[in-house]
Amino acid sequence: SDICIRSFKRKYYCYKVLVVLIDEYDAPLTSCLNDRTLFNEVRGFLSEFYALLKANDEAIRFLFITGITKFNKASIFSELNNLVDISLNPQFGSLLGYTHEEVEMYFNSYISRASTALNLSKEDLLTTLTKQYYGFCFEVTARQKVFSPWSLLNFFASPSLGFCDYWFESGRRPSVLLEYVKSHTIRDPREYGREKTISLASLSGSSDLENLSDIGLLTQAGYLTIKAVEYGNTVFLDYPNLEVKRAMAQLYTELLLKGKVAGQVGAGNIVQVLRNGDPEEVFHTLNRLFTAIDYQNYPVTDEASVRAFIQVYLAGAGLDPKVERHNAHGRSDLEVKVGVRLWVFELKTAHEGKGADTALQEAIDQLTSRRYGEQDAAEKLERVALVFSLSERRFLRWTAVSKT
Repeated sequence: SDICIRSFKRKYYCYKVLVVLIDEYDAPLTSCLNDRTLFNEVRGFLSEFYALLKANDEAIRFLFITGITKFNKASIFSELNNLVDISLNPQFGSLLGYTHEEVEMYFNSYISRASTALNLSKEDLLTTLTKQYYGFCFEVTARQKVFSPWSLLNFFASPSLGFCDYWFESGRRPSVLLEYVKSHTIRDPREYGREKTISLASLSGSSDLENLSDIGLLTQAGYLTIKAVEYGNTVFLDYPNLEVKRAMAQLYTELLLKGKVAGQVGAGNIVQVLRNGDPEEVFHTLNRLFTAIDYQNYPVTDEASVRAFIQVYLAGAGLDPKVERHNAHGRSDLEVKVGVRLWVFELKTAHEGKGADTALQEAIDQLTSRRYGEQDAAEKLERVALVFSLSERRFLRWTAVSKT
């Protein structure tokens, strides 16, 4: 309530003195998404709470509310109808992160210390930091991008550890996202690398429990960010940086393996296998991984899904795989650089009407005639043809293809 101060003239003056900060207003709701009855009870309780704030707004000097999921305002904030949504306002685009200019101005001494610790020039350090932690955009012009404060501060605290992934540690696995990845279209690993768009109205609007948008939810949770807005209403989205891209890949892999990580199914050493240059061990490691995928709603149904699962597996292991990389002769299925080695994989499927040996020869011919990987100045080029059986759900053939 108001604090009234009695003046010397015995008059009363009332001042707005309360500052109310509510962080993650939606947490009580997202924690009970699987219990509709409890969800409605919690929503009713929150609605009463916000109605109480509105009834006493003369005592509130400032009210700031944050959250991940934008639930329908009418069902929660029906009484508190004087809120101003600043989520996509360009005026506040840099509110929740550090701009490049701010990092160089306020963290110069930390940049110098990190450069020394990692034996990198300041320019190279900032370039890597940008790829790793930059790229979040929270406004509709798509001009202002920022660094993740949590990740950047953790890096500066211990730069000798290198460019670690801190995204999951910051609590970026909200239950609402986990539940929706399990049951909606984004559970398909082919969605991982596809271009994503959403209407501006859908992104900025609120939703009921029944019609939460998969893409909108990923954006609100920070896994996707605004890259461009075209035609006035079409928002193009992508992963903001390598850290988040890997985090999403890890999430996909765990869902495909029913909560297990690659190391628990004997496929946790893929980076070292690729670094050592052993294509036969790559073949066996991939088979252990694919064999571990849960048979219910088995997602590997064609060549594209084979490639997509390998892509999320490699990305989740900390690598940066590229799919359908173009050169003058065609486009390779999948490429990934590990140390001094550039790996190029050409994938084929054996199925009814096409045997494994025929598919393998097709892959070999493509690697040879289209000269995949030769456009790069890699110290060591490793090209591998792989054939996956859709019926047996494992790789049947492989061969290394030398540069001609």
